[in-house]
Amino acid sequence: MTASTVIFYILSAFAIANGFLAVTTRKIFRAAIFLLFSLIGVAGLYLWMSYEFIFAVQVIVYVGGIVVLIIFSIFLTQQAGEDMPMVLRGRQLFAGLASLAGFILAWLLVRDYPFAELRGTSSGEAPIAEIGTKMLDTGTGGMALPFEVVSILLLSAMVGCIVIALKTRKA
Repeated sequence: MTASTVIFYILSAFAIANGFLAVTTRKIFRAAIFLLFSLIGVAGLYLWMSYEFIFAVQVIVYVGGIVVLIIFSIFLTQQAGEDMPMVLRGRQLFAGLASLAGFILAWLLVRDYPFAELRGTSSGEAPIAEIGTKMLDTGTGGMALPFEVVSILLLSAMVGCIVIALKTRKA
């Protein structure tokens, strides 16, 4: 076993273990912190695969943006130290079956449809100029509109959290 394989297994185990802890802990703030570490593990996998641009996007958008938004929302609602309610056994069984079905579906798709190489150099790297052009293009193939929609969604979620927090403080 090479050092590269060991690094892959360590990063994968780190991401999976923290993801599992994020969905099984009863403390909501701890769940957000475990989610943060899981996303850092996924970012580490991107860096290990030499996709520095996707690594940077993962760290900036998900670790730096989404998780911080979740943590601020938890603090605004003043429920950081409270336990989440116990989940009913029927819901746990359904969640387990849905997870198993999703895993089987993903495994079948990966098995039947292998990953295609990205256009670019022989190493499979996508050229940064092409990525930038796609992200900023406002035409039919551009990605500017979806990014604006996501930013509006995040803004409305934050405003909603503030409104809920202000209502609970007055009560």
